[in-house]
Amino acid sequence: MSTRSRREFVTFKHPFRIRSIENLLPEGTYEVVTDEETIEGLSFAAYRRVATMIIVPVLGSHGAAVEMVSISSVDLADAQRVDASASDD
Repeated sequence: MSTRSRREFVTFKHPFRIRSIENLLPEGTYEVVTDEETIEGLSFAAYRRVATMIIVPVLGSHGAAVEMVSISSVDLADAQRVDASASDD
């Protein structure tokens, strides 16, 4: 079974929360890494998500240090939805 990592950048226009992270995160652009593994036994290439991580600033580091935190892709989508709806106000 092989794995691959996909990187993308997501932008939040407002401070936001993700359920598995205690701190309120500031608005900005965040790198999200998704690890996927191949699904064996198919006649075509297919992958399933096995992990989603976000790179966030370490509290009190003033942007000097970052950490990669494992999150749920559903929690990330929820945070993006809340941020987008806050923009409509």
